[in-house]
Amino acid sequence: MLRRDARYKIGQVVKHKIHPFRGVIFDVDPEFANTEEWWLSIPEEVRPRKDQPFYHLFAENETSYYIAYVSEQNLLPDFSGEPVEHPEVFDYFEELEDGQYRISTEQCH
Repeated sequence: MLRRDARYKIGQVVKHKIHPFRGVIFDVDPEFANTEEWWLSIPEEVRPRKDQPFYHLFAENETSYYIAYVSEQNLLPDFSGEPVEHPEVFDYFEELEDGQYRISTEQCH
């Protein structure tokens, strides 16, 4: 399998290429680490490769907040400068600066 470094960083604000949501990255898997059932539930024509980083996001859309698991190929940087309103963001991060949240000193043990 192809292995490479993750393009995006923990704390970075990103948006989905196809679906209308954005979020802040709070964890990264170097390659797919979810269930086979989850992966197979994605329609084959848009199913991502497993040999790439997958990101855990505190995600939001116009109507809700949730946790998303997204392949690198489906993410883009979000340059809006707008904060992510997900209620768990400040459990992990401090202020937003230049599209990046700083990891909370309480999380750095």
